[in-house]
Amino acid sequence: LLSLGTGTNSEFDKTHTAEETAKWGALQWMLVIQQMTEAASSYMTGYYLSTVFQDLHSQNNYLRVQEDALTGTTTKADDASEANMELLAQVGENLLKKPVFKDNPETYEEALKRFAKLLSDRKKLRANKASY
Repeated sequence: LLSLGTGTNSEFDKTHTAEETAKWGALQWMLVIQQMTEAASSYMTGYYLSTVFQDLHSQNNYLRVQEDALTGTTTKADDASEANMELLAQVGENLLKKPVFKDNPETYEEALKRFAKLLSDRKKLRANKASY
């Protein structure tokens, strides 16, 4: 299973003072709650799937690709401007060089190549079985 995330907003991680939040209206609070819910849902889905695949001793059959530090216009799913597409392409290029896990030196690029080979090998195996 290749799980492709849409990214998370690193700007959400910034802290706010009590004085700032005291001035927030209902809309601001609803946006904050929505962001928290979306972030928790994305994290829990990834965690759950990772755990299930580990329990089945199939962790090499699951890869989650997710950028957790989006900023600015890259966080806007409805911005298809050429400038934003170029920024997102750069985000993807940078993500390829990052480690999949903090305690694992394998980069996303290496993991995706490994995963692609695994899928290719399985397809060839199925094709060979079908020809018998």
